[in-house]
Amino acid sequence: MSAILLTKTPSAFARFLRIAGQSAVLAAIWVVADFVARKLSLPVPGGVIGLVALLALLFCGGIAPRWVKAGADWLLSDMLLFFIPAAVAAVQYGGLFMEDGWRLALVVVGGTLMVMVAVAFAVDRAARLERRLALRRVLVARHAARA
Repeated sequence: MSAILLTKTPSAFARFLRIAGQSAVLAAIWVVADFVARKLSLPVPGGVIGLVALLALLFCGGIAPRWVKAGADWLLSDMLLFFIPAAVAAVQYGGLFMEDGWRLALVVVGGTLMVMVAVAFAVDRAARLERRLALRRVLVARHAARA
């Protein structure tokens, strides 16, 4: 029984390799999108283009969600670490915050609100799409059962 459990449970090293590989795939998509954005002098950041490209690949089946899930979960769980350099840089500009702190706070709050609204809109649309697709599957299954 324990031999069966050992063969079905991935080792920590295998999990590490899977997360590293999936994170590398996500990073590669970002690098390519950033290169395209810079080469074409697009007014949109490469990260946004990469997210749109990843979304398109997920929707059309070019990338299965399971191929990037573990890497995306790891990146999201450790996202706070990516903000440490920005926080350290902010501490170095104390004079700027003393003079224009209210403007910076307004931009941060406004930007956060815009991101929250955009994410809420995207989640709402994705949930509606999921419900429509599920309803369509049910209707097709009922139609096939009748035939």
